[in-house]
Amino acid sequence: MKICIIGSGYVGLVSGACFSDLGNTVICVDINKLIVEKLNKGIIPIYEPGLQELVERNLKKKRLLFSTDISSSIKKSDIIFICVGTPTKNNKADLKYVYNVVKSIKSNLNKYKIIVTKSTVPVTTGDKIENILNSKKNKNKFDVVSNPEFLREGEAIRDFQYPDRVVIGTNSKKANKIMKNLYLPLIKKGSRYVNTSRRSSELIKYASNAFLATKITFINEIANLCEKSHIDVQDVATGMGLDDRIGSRFLRAGPAYGGSCFPKDTRALVSTGQIFKTNLSVVKSVINSNKKRNKLLLDRIKLILKNKIKNKNISFLGVTFKSGTDDMRESPSLKMIPFLVKKGAFVSYYEPTGQKKQFKSKNIIFYENIKDACQNADLIIIHTEWNEFKQLNFKKITKKRNFKIFDMRNLYSTSEMKKNKINYFSIGR
Repeated sequence: MKICIIGSGYVGLVSGACFSDLGNTVICVDINKLIVEKLNKGIIPIYEPGLQELVERNLKKKRLLFSTDISSSIKKSDIIFICVGTPTKNNKADLKYVYNVVKSIKSNLNKYKIIVTKSTVPVTTGDKIENILNSKKNKNKFDVVSNPEFLREGEAIRDFQYPDRVVIGTNSKKANKIMKNLYLPLIKKGSRYVNTSRRSSELIKYASNAFLATKITFINEIANLCEKSHIDVQDVATGMGLDDRIGSRFLRAGPAYGGSCFPKDTRALVSTGQIFKTNLSVVKSVINSNKKRNKLLLDRIKLILKNKIKNKNISFLGVTFKSGTDDMRESPSLKMIPFLVKKGAFVSYYEPTGQKKQFKSKNIIFYENIKDACQNADLIIIHTEWNEFKQLNFKKITKKRNFKIFDMRNLYSTSEMKKNKINYFSIGR
């Protein structure tokens, strides 16, 4: 099939590369000329395991193309995927980028096409897109379909190739047949194909992210109780997770949730509830609890350092919101590190992606290896659960004798740390 992906960011680039790897001809469109030029050379602007190889392979086979020419790309294609950003503005999803794309599609409908929203959009967005596209000239030339993405950063390629489910929101038999055929290679491998109404599909994405955010927030609150009642939260999470009705995934206590999805999608879902005069009190509580998480962990750091933060050397291992990605959007470190510096601390950090992040202070220093980042540390904070942080010999990477470790990901055994005479603090234990 001939596919046009509009928006070559995270979702668009991964989807485009994976669709082309299934044998389709894919044109990924972006308004940023510099990014398009780099992509056509196989230079990837984001960190995502396996994506570089996938793009290079399909560029060579000429199944994957990158362009700034939106009009030509639309006209050449049978299926148009809208993969632009939907950030929150005043706690609502900002759809200006989506609607700008729709206007471009409207003026370039030269034959029947399926317009697919893969961007995360609120309920009724598909209806509004349909209204924009409707005209005498475009009668019977399109169907608007919702096809939400469920890609986890760091595991996006696998999530696309072996999805839990493929959700297609449309009442059009024609569009449904074409979309099912597009995803047939994945369905044959065992992925479930779910055909719903368009509005249902739009809500499935928001409801899924809100529920996962709820699981993270829930276990973080249980961890707070565990710390005060001398219980190991990992024992609790294991016991809970063995119940098939609950499941173990996303029951890992740690920092506040962050990233490109959970924060904005929970806020946008509450906003949708307000539009339909529905009080989503559970989701509101999740948002509020997550906001308080950073303060709670900062209070814990104060306690660990006995309220003596000034002139302390604090080393962060990982600053992204999770491992496997270079994404800094709403990462807890963006709140924690500036706060500690404001209190007089000197912060060093090591980031496995090898990229310096957007911190603006001479008292925040990026190091390219763990030993340099930690050698003068009074406190080492394990912020992100990268594999390379799981087998460290802390006494070899630090010069100071009385250093402390705050393991926000519970990567180490409390008994082993005690045995090695290391001042070790963790979450919910």
